[in-house]
Amino acid sequence: MSEHRKQIKPRRVAAAENAARWREAFVRYLRTECHLADNTVLAYDRDLRRFFTWLGGRRVEGLKISDLAGYPAWLTDQQFAPASISRHLASLKVFFRYLQLEGAMRDNQAELLGSQKLWQRVPNVLSATEVESLVTAPGQDRPWWRRDRAMLELLYATGCRVSELSMLRVRDVHLDERYCLCHGKGDKQRVVPLGGRAVLAVRTYLAHERPALAKRLEPEAPFLLLSSRGARLRRERIWELVKLYSKQAGCAAELSPHSLRHSFATHLLAGGADLRLVQEMLGHASIATTQIYTHVDHTRIKKVHAAFHPRA
Repeated sequence: MSEHRKQIKPRRVAAAENAARWREAFVRYLRTECHLADNTVLAYDRDLRRFFTWLGGRRVEGLKISDLAGYPAWLTDQQFAPASISRHLASLKVFFRYLQLEGAMRDNQAELLGSQKLWQRVPNVLSATEVESLVTAPGQDRPWWRRDRAMLELLYATGCRVSELSMLRVRDVHLDERYCLCHGKGDKQRVVPLGGRAVLAVRTYLAHERPALAKRLEPEAPFLLLSSRGARLRRERIWELVKLYSKQAGCAAELSPHSLRHSFATHLLAGGADLRLVQEMLGHASIATTQIYTHVDHTRIKKVHAAFHPRA
């Protein structure tokens, strides 16, 4: 082995160790000092792992903006959507601010990265007929089909994020008063009304399936939706079940739990709901995030145009 190669290998090992040390310290900082939710910390960690994969054997402290400019292009080559790329860059900027706080760098070069402008992507929204097909897809041939119907009804009735639904506790659901308490990002709590169909689905599940599932774990888990082992129904499993039933119902292949959140918001606004109230029910910090749903109901736009435009 040449002297040049002997020098390169230790350098790469040192860079990898340096990267691992900074990543672990940053994650610890987010947990202990910023008190971020576990899912948020995991998201930052995943983004940072990808950044260090791109970085290779280089040291993060020595990067310039000309070096960092290649990172968004690399993410694009990895088939990430514009929204995901923007999130990765946002995570990187927070990490670089942390490095500044630690004195590892003087200037935050990541701040100079221009995030891709998030073009207004039309979310995947189900029609009322498709929602009906999806929520009734779990049939008696499926194990725990009442739980799965309650899960789908709640996703559409509340507009919850999948992580919020997974963490929903029995005590958070008030069926007689027809509302539930959702715990969103930053553990912010919000009240979301429940429709009659969702109330009925949850009552049926509580009466016929949850008691049997709850007995499988000691002590009993406090969560509303339980797995076949009696533990909390994890967000990954909810994704799998939504994919399964969307395929069974003949819905779009890219359907996800978030599609039901999109549909919840779009259908409310199409029915005349106030934008601020929809923002509250979704748990959006900014109304700008909610406003995307005002652009997706093309049917309503066409009707308004036909009714009011003099040359329609």
